[in-house]
Formats: sequence, C-alpha cells, structure tokens
Amino acid sequence: MTSIPTHTLNDGTTIPAMGLGTWPMGDAEAEKAVSGALELGYRLVDTATNYRNETGTGRGIARSGVPREEVVVTTKLPGRHHGYEETLASFEESRQRLGLEYVDLYLIHWPLPRVGKYVDSWKAMVKLREEGLVRSIGVSNFTPEHIGRLEKETGVLPSVNQIELHPLLPQAELRAFHAEKGIVTESWSPLGRGSRLLDDPGIAAIAEAHGVTPGQVVLRWHTQLGALPIPKSASSRRQQENFDIFGFELTPDELAAVSDRPHRRLGGDPEVHEEF
Repeated sequence: MTSIPTHTLNDGTTIPAMGLGTWPMGDAEAEKAVSGALELGYRLVDTATNYRNETGTGRGIARSGVPREEVVVTTKLPGRHHGYEETLASFEESRQRLGLEYVDLYLIHWPLPRVGKYVDSWKAMVKLREEGLVRSIGVSNFTPEHIGRLEKETGVLPSVNQIELHPLLPQAELRAFHAEKGIVTESWSPLGRGSRLLDDPGIAAIAEAHGVTPGQVVLRWHTQLGALPIPKSASSRRQQENFDIFGFELTPDELAAVSDRPHRRLGGDPEVHEEF
C-alpha cells in the first residue's frame, strides 16, 4: 500500500498531502467511492453540506474498516448557515449525518462578502475547535483580504484555504500569501474539470517522459508546489492512478512548462460568487 506524505498544519495537526474529493456524488456513490479509496490507502476525504453526500461519506468511512483516528474527514459550512448560532447548529447537523463524534477539518465553504457574516461563523468554529468537536478549522475560496479580516478580528488564522487551483489557474500570489501565513493550500478541481487540460500535448510529452499519465503529471505538479490536491473519482482504477504520484519527480523546467498557459477560472469568483 502506498504511504502518502503529510503536511503539518499551523495548529499542530497533520493532513495527508493528497485526498479524495466527493463532489458531485450522491450518497450511494460516495459510500462506495470513500470505502474503496480508504481501502486503497487514502486517508483524507472531502465532503460538504452542499454536496448532499455527508451521509454516504460517513457510511463509506464506517464500511472501510479503517480505524476512525486514521482518517482525516473534511466538511464545509454552507452559505445559508453563516452566523454564530447558525454555524454551531449546521455543524451539529453535519456531524449527525456523518455519524462521527468529531470532524477533523471544518471549512467555511465560500466567504459571501455581501452577506458579511463569515467572521461570526469563524468565531463559532473557533469554539467548536476549543470544545474538541473539530480538530482543525479552515476556509475555502477566501482571498487574502478575507483572511486578513479573520486574523484581525479573532487572532486565529485558518489552517487551510481550499481554492480553485490547477495549471490554468496556478494562484501564485495567493499561494505565496498562504506560505507567509503558514496556511496549507488545498486544491479543488485540481485536474481542471471541464477543460481540455489533460489533452494538452505539452503535458502529454512530460507524462510520456516519466511513464505516467497526464493526470498524474498534473497532480504531481500540485504536490511539488506544496499544494494538496483532492481529485474526485468514483473509479477504483482512477483512484489508484491518482494516488500513485509520489514515485517520480518533475524537473523545475517541467513544473514551469505545466504552469505556462493562459490562465482562467473554471469556477466562481470569491468576491461575488454566492452559494447558499
């Protein structure tokens, strides 16, 4: 079984350097995918209230037979539950659906700056961490300005910021900000979902040189940048392929070549995107 390197978060906990994403799986598919991935050696699973598959994710963890303390489980607070008391209640609902005593990583899914309640939610998450119901707290799709406000108003920095990150959007400035603040960068849509990224001839040539697939090249690019990719896959073969990226290394020139393309977002802009 492959063993995966880990990152140490700024709160002292550790997280695997790669995980399994579950959006947009339903409960039945998530249960099967999560159970299978854990049996392959995955130890980080990512879900969210808005994915509507927390129940299946929890069942998959239980079905895998992997000891609970070995699995890092992430879920996320939806926009409709921003606010202090709302966050505490929403977390409890997530915990019940997952069937877990605690959650390893709890994230604010989107900042929703127009609503303006993400600091209240953050204060509730600090409380959940202090009570031991959550091991680590973080954010998703936050900008440096949003994170700066959390730090200024609470003194607590996120341990993770999960952002859209792939070779079409390398996020160099945001990654540098995270590095300066000791925040781990987690990558959603790491393979550029919905784009033709994996058909790129330059990436194909690098893959051929290493005897790997274009997807493995892109995931390895993430880990060598210090980012933590969470590719979604329900296929056991693809899960294994995605997982098997720590046996080769890209050269500095290859890393630069993977990033060298026109940059564009495939998902929402955190300044305006609203997901309730």
